[in-house]
Amino acid sequence: MVTTFKVAVLGAQGVGKSAIVRQFLYNEFSEACAPTKTRRVYLPAVVMNGHVHDLQIMDFPPITSFPVNTLQEWADTCCRGLRSVHAYILVYDICCFDSFEYVKTIRQQILETRVIGTTETPIIIVGNKRDLQRGRVIPRWNVSNLVKKTWKCGYIECSAKYNWHILLLFSELLKSVGCARCKHVHTTIRFQGALRRNRCTIM
Repeated sequence: MVTTFKVAVLGAQGVGKSAIVRQFLYNEFSEACAPTKTRRVYLPAVVMNGHVHDLQIMDFPPITSFPVNTLQEWADTCCRGLRSVHAYILVYDICCFDSFEYVKTIRQQILETRVIGTTETPIIIVGNKRDLQRGRVIPRWNVSNLVKKTWKCGYIECSAKYNWHILLLFSELLKSVGCARCKHVHTTIRFQGALRRNRCTIM
């Protein structure tokens, strides 16, 4: 059985969210920074532990605010589909305090504007550019503690440049949206298994 999971990727300009998506899909990275100006939709199929999962990954340009209703969502072409996804990936640059504040604001707006009474939508906070950690502006422990204990969100640090923890991020994503066959399997085991036995494949 194939299930489609819709995922929104959000973040301030220059945080590397598009680089994360491209590294996951095409195993490539470009030093040239091209700002995302329009919504980009990718439709990969992921094979994990012998089962196929369709993903609809939507890479959004930086938005000034999260749409408060469906009318606002569809009035702005950059926001279409943003309120109906199964999970959110909010990316910030560990070397840029303002990008973390952006994620903080968008997360709060998501919580305030999603339809009341619907199932809670998973949010994963991603600290990108781990390869530049000497320039980190907020200690990792502080961010992790805030995100996991106070916000009750998933937290992962990665490097799109070196393809570090990119696969782990999307493995966690499948777990967070309720992938029945991944839910009770330890993340590290799934990640290592994907590397060693090619059990997670992009089609």
